[in-house]
Amino acid sequence: MMIASLVIVALIVVLILAIVGIFNGLVSGRNRYKNAFAQIDVQLKRRHDLIPNLVEVAKKYMAHERGTLEAVIAARNTASSARSGAASDPGDPAAMQKLIAAEGVLGGAMGKLFALAEAYPDLKANATMMQLSEELTSTENKVSFSRQAYNDSVMTYNTQCEQFPGVIIANSFGFKQAQLFEIENVAEREAPKVSF
Repeated sequence: MMIASLVIVALIVVLILAIVGIFNGLVSGRNRYKNAFAQIDVQLKRRHDLIPNLVEVAKKYMAHERGTLEAVIAARNTASSARSGAASDPGDPAAMQKLIAAEGVLGGAMGKLFALAEAYPDLKANATMMQLSEELTSTENKVSFSRQAYNDSVMTYNTQCEQFPGVIIANSFGFKQAQLFEIENVAEREAPKVSF
């Protein structure tokens, strides 16, 4: 009888330790993907901060392209707002979808700006414009690398949430799957071409 009681107590202790381990693994996974999103957030903020400077330089040369310049600024403001929303809870699928959509619109607007800029040789030769373009290209690359790290962290976390027995712990303690930062439109997968 004493041995049976010890075995039952040992099994309960092992079960509790397993639950604690799985719970802690889920917390670690959630914190990893939130940290990875913070890296995206830093790069997107930098990108959003560069765009008004780029538009200001372009305004001097592209006065009659006002609609395009305003579209870029409007898209930048929407993307910046969506970034703030996603940064507050990167696991929220709705916030991530808004960010993905806003960044897609911004990418399209930037693509139009750079396509129009090709017709202005003085703008292409402007030193400030070339420097901003280089910084933007560098930032775009950093966004891509940060997005990859974020998606890797989300995939690991989501797998922990789906696998047995993690799924039981995740559902019991309210762990929700996180949203990947995916670009659905093939044209948006390409970084804006910056060449001056």
